[in-house]
Amino acid sequence: MTGGSGGLDPRLARLLDAGGRTPALVVVDVQRDFGEPARIAGYGLDDRAFAAVDAAIVRIGALVDEARATGVPVVWVELGSDPSAPWHSSTWLRGGALDGPMPEDEPCRIGTAGAEWYRTAPAPGETRVVKRGYSGFLGTDLEARLTTAGIGWLTVVGLTSECCVFATAQDAMQLGWPVVVPSDATAAYDIDVHDAALTMIELNVGVVTDAGETTALWQAWAASPVGAP
Repeated sequence: MTGGSGGLDPRLARLLDAGGRTPALVVVDVQRDFGEPARIAGYGLDDRAFAAVDAAIVRIGALVDEARATGVPVVWVELGSDPSAPWHSSTWLRGGALDGPMPEDEPCRIGTAGAEWYRTAPAPGETRVVKRGYSGFLGTDLEARLTTAGIGWLTVVGLTSECCVFATAQDAMQLGWPVVVPSDATAAYDIDVHDAALTMIELNVGVVTDAGETTALWQAWAASPVGAP
């Protein structure tokens, strides 16, 4: 991770030196079925995990506000489970039938309250992508939309760290975008799982930092001659 006595990670500094590459904030799955306490209680969170999810959602909202203030584009990636196209492999993995209709408890069913954004939401005109699986790039036009917008590197936040945040960040890196993941703007339903996810991200996917350093990076980009207008 970055920060501390060692100062700014040199990889982050190079993002600012690389011809003014435009950053974007990618917000993944901050939806009621993944963040609202009553809806996630069945996942067995302890008090520490509940607090970590709540704190992450608060920081995500603050990062969204900061991104808008500094001219960093905000991209919203949301799960939209479609009953007409059940995700059979996921159902099977969780102990259900390999074939058949979508389970009634499938999260973020299209058109339900559980699929709504939770404590933060897109503003008019911001990019919004609906996915059917873990990664925001799988089966969507996210890659094309980021490319068309001239985005040079990504900050990925959201829920949960080991699942959809990891999958989206990994695909972004493999598609050529440098990735920054603030450790305090994502969470899992188990603290140890979250820590393990951050370890995997740091090893193979991107730079793990925090919300404060991410904000400082955006501000430095916006203040540069090739930054935000």
